[in-house]
Amino acid sequence: MKRRSLIAAMSAATVMTLGGVGYAAHRRHRNPYYDGPVSDHFDGVRFHSPDQSADKTMMEVVRWQLARSGEAWPARFPSPYSDTPPQRVDGLRVTLIGHASYLFQVAGRNILVDPVYAKRASPVSLAGPKRANSPGIPFDKLPPIDVVLITHNHYDHLDGPTMARLWQEQQPLIVAPLGNDTILRSYDDTMHVVAKDWDEAVDLGGGVTVHLVAANHWSARGLNDRRMALWCSYVLTSPSGVHYHSGDTGLGDGSIFRAARTRFGPARLATLPIGAYEPRWFMKGQHLNPADAVEAAILLDANQALGHHWGTFRLTDEGIERPVEALAAACAEQSGTLSFKAMRPGEVWSI
Repeated sequence: MKRRSLIAAMSAATVMTLGGVGYAAHRRHRNPYYDGPVSDHFDGVRFHSPDQSADKTMMEVVRWQLARSGEAWPARFPSPYSDTPPQRVDGLRVTLIGHASYLFQVAGRNILVDPVYAKRASPVSLAGPKRANSPGIPFDKLPPIDVVLITHNHYDHLDGPTMARLWQEQQPLIVAPLGNDTILRSYDDTMHVVAKDWDEAVDLGGGVTVHLVAANHWSARGLNDRRMALWCSYVLTSPSGVHYHSGDTGLGDGSIFRAARTRFGPARLATLPIGAYEPRWFMKGQHLNPADAVEAAILLDANQALGHHWGTFRLTDEGIERPVEALAAACAEQSGTLSFKAMRPGEVWSI
């Protein structure tokens, strides 16, 4: 079968959202996003994680798609919550907007993470994963936004039109891993982005600092740019304590979480992905499942964990409520005091 026929056989969810995961060609393409020095996680063209799993091949993508027997999702999965946040918060207030989009309000700062307001997690409007619920904070109900953090460039995390609108209306400080500044400016060439590497930090004022740390993931916006922009997790340090946030990551050997615990101390809060994990043979290296997320929270010595990346965009094979069920089972197997809550859009957690 010709390559074009194989691509046509794939679902729009795979092609659009996973950014051409099967096209892991290792020719030394020019990197269109970043031209910087070689490091322990950048070879001059592509970035790699400390525990990088092998790139999936096109045939592995086809194998998954042809064998898919995933549980169907309902067309709509509305959340019972909706939030109109206060203008400012002295302590810590966290609202899930949907999927992996959050509003963090801490020490008088309003911080958006991976804001996606698009109807589809896709580069096109007519195909790709469609929202099953509305954003938990309507765009026009957002408070003044001081900072936007981008974890990586997949379409369910980096929504270019939303970022352009935020910039045009509010001009917040934008922080992103290396190379993502180029992508963001393609949506508005006046956009100012502070692009940082792992183990670098940005002072947000008010005693709040955001640190970029390693994640076990990858990046792509199309078929030929795999791992050409960096990805990351974030650690926020503030008067309210240590807050670890991951957009997407695999557990790996757990070393990235141990390193964060050693460097920053116990996490007062960990916001971790719990969905998009089946089939496990395909997703394990790049996405936590609920049991992995519980293990990560324990390695972080987290007092409280909140789960996201489930129930809004169907990206993989598990049913829409399976992450919540699996999270409850994984928590029940632990003898410690960890509190881990699966969040719904518009739901609020606060100190």
